[in-house]
Order: sequence, then structure tokens, then C-alpha cells
Amino acid sequence: MTKISPDIDETMLKESIVAVSADVSFASDHFPKYKLGPDNQILEEPRGDSSGPSLKEVVERETTQLSKQHKRLSVRDLASKFDKNLTAAAKFADEAKLREVASLEGHVLLKKLRDALESLRGRMAGRNKEDVEKAISMVEALAVKLTQKEGELIQEKFEVKKLANFLKQASEDAKKLVNQEKSFACAEIESARAVVQRFGEALDEQEKNPENSQKTQEVEELVEEVQEARRIKFMHQPSKVMDMEHELRALRAQIREKTIFSVKLQKELAINKRAEENKSCMFVLHGSETLGSCLQLKPRSDNAPSLSQSSIQWYRLSSDENRKEVISGANKTMYAPEPLDVGRILLADILSNGQKISVTTANPIDSAAGLASYVETLLRKSSSEFNVVISRINGQDHSLRSTHSFNIGKMRIKLCRGWITKSRENYSTSMLLCGARGDANAPAKSLFWQPRKGHSYVLTFESERDRNAAIMVARKHALDCSVMLGGPDDEM
Repeated sequence: MTKISPDIDETMLKESIVAVSADVSFASDHFPKYKLGPDNQILEEPRGDSSGPSLKEVVERETTQLSKQHKRLSVRDLASKFDKNLTAAAKFADEAKLREVASLEGHVLLKKLRDALESLRGRMAGRNKEDVEKAISMVEALAVKLTQKEGELIQEKFEVKKLANFLKQASEDAKKLVNQEKSFACAEIESARAVVQRFGEALDEQEKNPENSQKTQEVEELVEEVQEARRIKFMHQPSKVMDMEHELRALRAQIREKTIFSVKLQKELAINKRAEENKSCMFVLHGSETLGSCLQLKPRSDNAPSLSQSSIQWYRLSSDENRKEVISGANKTMYAPEPLDVGRILLADILSNGQKISVTTANPIDSAAGLASYVETLLRKSSSEFNVVISRINGQDHSLRSTHSFNIGKMRIKLCRGWITKSRENYSTSMLLCGARGDANAPAKSLFWQPRKGHSYVLTFESERDRNAAIMVARKHALDCSVMLGGPDDEM
């Protein structure tokens, strides 16, 4: 809504909006005697002469000004201006109606004149007939002009009606706005008047009771003491805060160091505990505890049960070592860690003659050196291609040892040999991909891939690095497609 205000003379506006003075010079000094100087120094204000007007005169003068201001708040000028504009708009509308009537009469007259000239043209001959035809063409031109004028009149009538509606709405909005502002101003004036009245009553009470002057002096002394205390606090507080901040930073650093040392000690204790447990165990894990190696269970002594007649199951331990995750299909004496095992403790349960024996790795599985940078290089490409040999198809040994191409793209995985495509599938929830589990000639180089249900491959790569990089790249592309790619029953 557009706010419309009347044209008021600047001097009149200044006189009508005189604010209640907030810097009144009282006869007695009730205000603070200190002020803030340069460089945040607290200086004492010089005491001036109290030769100004008395408080009663100031209160009376401001009360008179408030009364005048209250009387000047009126909307008559604004209302009269809008009423004049509405009258002018109504006048324009009446003139438009008269023009419309005149235009209609003009059309009737031109039609009658043309009909008369048409009747004369049939009776005339020669030059007179030509004059009549010219007169008819002039009448037709006048009719066209009259039609154009009529169109302009209709447009003008529409604009006048639109202007009248706009002025009417603006007049109503302006009246509402001015009445609202007037009520706000009256409320503020009444509030200020009440404050001034309270000041006057307090002054009269002070004059009647001379004992209050002594209390006022005591209050002034208390104010001075409070200001002095604030000044001293302001001078000394920053240094105390800085000292406390330095102490807190030093304490945080010490707590951080103690926490790191405590975690390190806990890890060392856990490693020593597992080492002691493994020493008393009848089986031991052989192999490096890093990605790309192969772990193998072997008996520690001749008295140990035969592994060929025992049931074996490999597990991943959670970070707090309170929960075991089954590695589905890992039930042989050998197991090659895959990228999902990095940072986790591996555990193997051997069940023989009703007795269960557990063997764990001494440390969490470490990542292979240089593997992360190799995977980052592959992820920058649109697809990654590896040379593989098919070892098994659907759980059956594959006799042909020809080299195939294992292509991992951003949307799908393809296995082919030259122009012949063995399998090509988009990433989906039915696809599985993990390190080879169970029987495999080279577990650290082998990979299990199930493109769809009922169809699976065991692929052998040229190196352990290629096998682990292929798993990591495929899982990253599948995750970009909102698919969690893992092995059977893996918790990703």
C-alpha cells in the first residue's frame, strides 16, 4: 500500500513534532559525574552553574507544547484533498457520459444525412451526381473519424473510472493510516505527559520534604562508588580474561595429549592381551596383517586338532570389539583381507569335537602402501579396465585360462574378451562384489562377482593391487548410484 501524506509546511511540521526533552538541566545534580574520554579514560565532568530555568518552568513549557502538538494532529486537510480529487473524477465521468450521448446523436445524424444523399444520387445526373457522391464520401469519412473519437472516448472513460477507483481506495487507506498514526501519537503524548506529571509530583514532594535532599545526596555518593567500581573492573578485567583463556588453552592441550596417550595405551594393552591369548592357543595365524596378503591358519603343535576335520568361520570385529560380523563364505583355512577389512580385527573360530577355539589378528588390518593414490587416479577416468582370468563360473571350475577384460564404469560393469561380451550389468541391489572366499588358487588376487542372481564369476587379477583397486573403484561408482556393493551378508 502506498503511503500518501499531505503537503505540510516544514516550519509547521517542526513546531508540531517537538519531542520531550531528555537532557533537562535539573537544579540539583542527579546525573553521573563521570564521562568516557579519549583512549577509554574515565574523566570527571566539570560542574557548571545552575543558573538555568527551574524544573517547574521546564515541565510547564513542555506540557504546553504537548497540548499544542495534540491539537495540531488532524486529518481534515488530507481528507479535503482526497474529496476534491474524487469530485474532479466524478466530473470527468459526467463529461464522458455527455460525450457518449453526443457521439450517439452524431452517428444518427450522419446516417440520416447519408440516406438523404443516397436518395438524391438516384435523382441527379451529370455534375450534380458527382457532387452528391463527394458529399457521401465526406459523410463516410466523418463517420470513420467519429468512430475513432468514440474509441478514444471509451478508453478515456476507462482510465477515468480506473483513476476514480484508485483515488477512492487511496483516500480510504490514507484515512486509516492517518487515524492509526494519530492514535499512536496520542498514546505517545499521553505517555510522555504521564512521565512529565510524575516528574512534577516528585519535584513537589521533594520541596515539601527537605529530608529527601539528604537521601538524594546519599544516593549520589552510592552512584559515584558504583562508577568507581566499574572503572576499576573495566581496567583490570581484560587481563584476567586473557589469563583465564591462556589457562584454558593450556588445559585443553594437556587433556588432548592425555587422551591420545590413553588411547595409545589401550590399543597396546589390547594387542598384548590378544598376543597372550594367541600364545596359549593351539592354532596360529601366518601371514602379514596388511591388505594384499593372505592369512592362513596353522596348528601350533602336533597335539592340535586336524584343521581338515574342523569347522572354520572367519569374522570381522567391530571397532569396540564387542560385536562380530560374519564373513559369509569364508570357511577355509586361508583368507585374503579385502578393503572392507581395513582397520578391523579379524577373528577365526575353529570348532572341533565340540570345542571352539578362537584366533585373532594381533593388530587391525593395514592398507597397502600407494593403494589410495592409485585408486584416486583411476577414479578420475570415465572407466577402469583390468586384465583378468576366469577361474570359476557359477561355482564350477573354468578350464580355459584366456585373458579377459574387466571394465568398471561409472554406471555398469562389463566382462568381455575382445568383441565378445560375457556379461554387462548396471549397478543394482542384486549385484555382489567382494574378495574371493573359500577355495581359490590365489585368494589375494581373486575377486567374486555376481552381476545378477543365479550368475557369478571368480576372477583372478594380475596383481593384488589391481584386485583391491577394482573392488574400491566399483564400490565408489556403485555408491554414486545409491547402491551398496559388497559380498553376501556383508554389513557395509
